[in-house]
Amino acid sequence: MVNQENLEFLGKEKIAKLMAKFCIPCVLSLLVSALYNIVDQIFVGNSELSTLGNAATGIVFPIFIIAQGFAWYFGDGAAAYINIHQGSGDTSKIHKCVGTGITLTLIVSIILLAVFYPLKTQILTVFGASENSIVYAVEYFDIILGFFPVYMLSNMINAVIRADGSPSWSMLSMLAGAIANIILDPIFIFVCKWGMFGAAWATVIGQIISFIISIIYLFRTKTFRLTFKSLIPNLKDYSEAFKLGLSSLITQMTIVVISLVCNIMLAKYGSMSKYGADIPIAVIGIESKVFTVVINIVVGVVLGCQPIIGYNIGAKNFDRIKKLYLSILLCTVIVGIISTVLFEIAPKTVVGMFGKPTNIPNPDDYWEFACKTFRIFLALLIFTCTIKMSSIFFQAVGKPIFAVLTSLIRDVICFVPLICILPIFYGIDGVLFSAPIADLIAMIITIILTLLFFAKIKKR
Repeated sequence: MVNQENLEFLGKEKIAKLMAKFCIPCVLSLLVSALYNIVDQIFVGNSELSTLGNAATGIVFPIFIIAQGFAWYFGDGAAAYINIHQGSGDTSKIHKCVGTGITLTLIVSIILLAVFYPLKTQILTVFGASENSIVYAVEYFDIILGFFPVYMLSNMINAVIRADGSPSWSMLSMLAGAIANIILDPIFIFVCKWGMFGAAWATVIGQIISFIISIIYLFRTKTFRLTFKSLIPNLKDYSEAFKLGLSSLITQMTIVVISLVCNIMLAKYGSMSKYGADIPIAVIGIESKVFTVVINIVVGVVLGCQPIIGYNIGAKNFDRIKKLYLSILLCTVIVGIISTVLFEIAPKTVVGMFGKPTNIPNPDDYWEFACKTFRIFLALLIFTCTIKMSSIFFQAVGKPIFAVLTSLIRDVICFVPLICILPIFYGIDGVLFSAPIADLIAMIITIILTLLFFAKIKKR
């Protein structure tokens, strides 16, 4: 069992110093996680696969998010449970919570594999695969899917590692896998001429390396000690973690819903425009990967602060919670402003990293739509960042309802209806304008929920 004195610095040390210690490794870890798919797409886009290869990896991306969503559900729920119980001084059941989370993650990964494999062609078609890109998407997905258990367990355990006070180890795990991926991608794609097959194998080898490093940590934990009995699911002890991790699951699932609806609408209205169906889907695939990088920076800051937030909530240090929130908000605003300026001023430079269009009739249409997408779709990115940050903050302080509401309002309640209605009147441009309008409405609601939370804190 952990020595409580070893955790008291979370309630006493300067906030800036704690954020540097916990947030930097977490941000780097999540950035590296985002690199897995981005590196594939960059090398694929710069190969002979070009635009169709980019479209294929973009189509598979939402399925990655489904797997990651369940992994984060069990991992972030266990992490929040660990930190809150550290603050209250009750750490006796943490090993049961973590062990149950690991077992449930493994079970769900096997279920996903069993469901997705026989239906892969139909699923990829639903997510926007065309006659031109379906072959590439299936080739890539076949290999990626087989290693879902490794990928999901690695993500789940990494959340626990951060909560256990070892963000640097989590960063090491992700960084080692990403470096392997970056080294192997050009070898497999360009030297061995393996195309999508090579990109997929480079990714899964990186995932295996990350998984091995994560597993090694479980033998040197600080807050708990796992035994074989810990891995026997105990749903009663895990019930609190179920609630605390719900926001992460919903957030990831809403990304899938958005990707699905977005691809359907882009394919439908793109085919009615001069761009065709493949250009919009390829571009939105690139936008999703770039957007993930920005969001992962913000999420890394707030997740890095989760051990500090959870401990101080458990210890009832409410003034410190308010200072933490303001510090996290400041970091979020800075990231949002820098990203927005970049996407508004130089969208062609960003998209250009993913290769030039070579296997489509009119490359000028590709660049035109790419610039429009980044300038319109991500116009209020600063609001998107703040909304996502607030959702995770509410999860960390033990307010799952607020966390779920913040996620659902932007992505499901606002964005999905808008993206279905606006294109009827404005064509494919209506798809792009749906995002900033949803951001504006959701930001207003997020501000109200945040003020309500701190009003309750003030009364306490």
